[in-house]
Amino acid sequence: MSNSDQTLYERLSDRFKDQANCICEYGETTIDVSAKDLHSICLALRDEPDFLFEQLIDICGVDYLSYGDIEWVTEDATGKGFSRGVNRNVDGTISHVGEDEQSNQKRFAVVYHLLSIKHNFRVRVKTYLPAQSPIVDSVTDIWASANWFEREAFDLFGILFNSHSDLRRILTDYGFIGHPFRKDFPLLGNVEMRYDTEKQRVVYEPVSVQSRTLVPKVKRDDHRYIDDSATTEGDR
Repeated sequence: MSNSDQTLYERLSDRFKDQANCICEYGETTIDVSAKDLHSICLALRDEPDFLFEQLIDICGVDYLSYGDIEWVTEDATGKGFSRGVNRNVDGTISHVGEDEQSNQKRFAVVYHLLSIKHNFRVRVKTYLPAQSPIVDSVTDIWASANWFEREAFDLFGILFNSHSDLRRILTDYGFIGHPFRKDFPLLGNVEMRYDTEKQRVVYEPVSVQSRTLVPKVKRDDHRYIDDSATTEGDR
């Protein structure tokens, strides 16, 4: 941990010891806060002399549905080898997270990246939201740049921001159904669109692409992978 990271970590731990959990790993400082305390903590991070995080770099949503619990659905790929995103025990069995109350309460997260030009500090602020009502206070009154970031998180994840003045979709089409970055959103989507020359307008239709399992494949073309049985005597 660098001197700058250590200084920031100590200041955050001392100031928000009763409101946040501070973590410093790989040269990055993160504070986990509850949704009810997010706005007040962000205001303190911007205004208090020890922090002065005057610039909001980014806001993004995260969906932790089935995080560390499910493997890819495949027909050919083996379950051995790398972990493929699940938590495995020493004997190879999977440690299931499960759809319990704890996982439902932390299905979504909103992550804020802040920069202090004065102190040359960077910090990540994270708050978890429940599956049923992912709602958190807007920080547009603290950082104006949060406007489009919050709209993006609403559009892609369905996360709601209290007191946002214009919370509407920003990337998907008008009348779009669902939130495409949610883990339970179908890969093919719900509908497809095309321009109809006869009607002279865009029309929506049921998805026509056939669903299939996406399995990473590596094709080898050198002599080690040629099937000798398929080679005729004349070819040799």
